[in-house]
This record gives sequence, structure tokens and C-alpha cells, in this order.
Amino acid sequence: MKFTPSSGQTGAGPKEWFTGTVQIDGIRTPDEQSAIGCAHVRFAPGARTAWHHHPKGQTLYVTDGIGLVARRGGEVQEIRPGDVVYIEPGEEHWHGATPHRFMAHVAMQEADGTGQVVTWLEHVTDEDYGA
Repeated sequence: MKFTPSSGQTGAGPKEWFTGTVQIDGIRTPDEQSAIGCAHVRFAPGARTAWHHHPKGQTLYVTDGIGLVARRGGEVQEIRPGDVVYIEPGEEHWHGATPHRFMAHVAMQEADGTGQVVTWLEHVTDEDYGA
């Protein structure tokens, strides 16, 4: 068993990866013991990720609020607390809050053989977001 005490530090989501105000609490970073990476991510109303994809896929577990998720070329789907979204490996997608509600989720992804967990792409346009 390995116990990691809370660092007590919340980090701002980088502007290169997010539109709007996003706060991230790291839970686990892939290391020599496990390839799993995990974070609790909180999105202010209207905030969202940029388009991105994961080499081994991603699982989202919605903890609070109301959010949105979409894959490239697909429809925007509303997500609520308790919903679980699995994104296939390599599937380009985005996720975030609705325009008028915050949303929080736990994001879980596995690193590939090179340690990569995500590839970030361009920002989601207002048209893609549906604002």
C-alpha cells in the first residue's frame, strides 16, 4: 500500500488546454508502479477543454454540476453527476461545463509506453461548443 497525503494545492488549467476558468486537483500521475493518471477537474460555466485525444482512451466520472462532452463530428451530449463517459483511444473529443452551470469530473487515463497520456489540439470554437 502507498499513501500519498494531499498536497492541498489546486492548479489553474493551462490556457493552451482550456477555454475559461478551470481548476485541477491532481490525484495520480503515471509512474513506475502504475500507468494510470487521474485528476479532479472543475469547470466554471462556459469553460471547456481544447480538442484532444488519449493514446489509451479516457474515462470521465461526473461528480457535480452539468456538463457537455462531444467527439469530433458527433453531437454534443449533456452529462450529469454519476454519469460515466468512456472515450476510445485516439478519439478526438472535448468536455466542459454548460454555459450557465459549473461541472466537475474525475478524469482517468492510462499512459502509453512512452509515458504520454494526452495530445492537445486546437481550442473548441463557440460554434462547436454550441454557445
